Amino acid sequence: MTGLNPQPLLQVKGLNKSFPTGKQGIFRRQMMQVLRDVELYVNHGEVLGLVGESGSGKSTIGKAVLRLLDIDSGSVTFDGHDIHTIDRETLRGLRKDMQIIFQDPYASLDPRKTIHAVLSEALDTHQLHTGNARQPRLLELMNMVGLDPSFLSRKPHEFSGGQRQRIGIARALAVEPKFIVADEAVSALDVSIQAQILNLLADLRAKTGISILFISHDLSVVRFISDRVMVLYLGRVMEVGPADEIHFAPKHPYTAALVSAEPSLGEQRERIHLTGEIASPLNPPSGCVFRTRCPFALDECAAIVPELRDMPDGRQKACIRDDIL
Repeated sequence: MTGLNPQPLLQVKGLNKSFPTGKQGIFRRQMMQVLRDVELYVNHGEVLGLVGESGSGKSTIGKAVLRLLDIDSGSVTFDGHDIHTIDRETLRGLRKDMQIIFQDPYASLDPRKTIHAVLSEALDTHQLHTGNARQPRLLELMNMVGLDPSFLSRKPHEFSGGQRQRIGIARALAVEPKFIVADEAVSALDVSIQAQILNLLADLRAKTGISILFISHDLSVVRFISDRVMVLYLGRVMEVGPADEIHFAPKHPYTAALVSAEPSLGEQRERIHLTGEIASPLNPPSGCVFRTRCPFALDECAAIVPELRDMPDGRQKACIRDDIL
């Protein structure tokens, strides 16, 4: 689903991010590069799924696009503003339009506060729905996420994990944002509760037109809610395309391996087994970062860093081979 605005709401170009490690080199502390030349965009009203193994850099992207951490190079443009170069006052005005749903519904809510106070805090920060308009807005938010409005007087420890995540979603929606980062928002929940939260997010997107960057290590979860999917491996983008096409006809060997590992009911797939573990960002492979686990790697894959290139069907992939998949 895309909006009428021809310009993406969020556009990321050439994003690089490193973190210092505890190890010392000859002259200075070693740096671990977590993101490498990442490019992505999210259209108005669109859900972009971001999937990859642990350590691939997914959460770092989520924090970078919200300017919750600084970047080494590149640009993050949100609603026409480069958020890493604008002044803090301008950024403060944009914060209302950019919100986050955290992974852990148990740790993301202040246990000392009632739900009324949790939701009011978000509104107070941006001076929204003040005075007599406050209570109707809180009741509306509770109804939006499928919770009884009488729960406003309760504290987080009185709720289940799924209910707490609904409260987290209500908090993110309270200020009527244009864009939400959902960072592993269902990974801490039971499978049946995951489905409820995913359906809730899908319904809210349909009703509000909000854009979402949905981050998960689970490709089947990402496919359920996303319009497009971006596959990340060791800080590099491997493939981008429509969710169903990524699932039914992956073009990159890594994506194909992820798809083949998904549980399936009656759908026959040939399992692609990857050897070894994901390499350390401190010592990534030369050339294609996936080559050390790729069943289709060639000798030249050790020397060539594949660019993310456009395919004839409109998708993108970072692989030098066109004779596979």
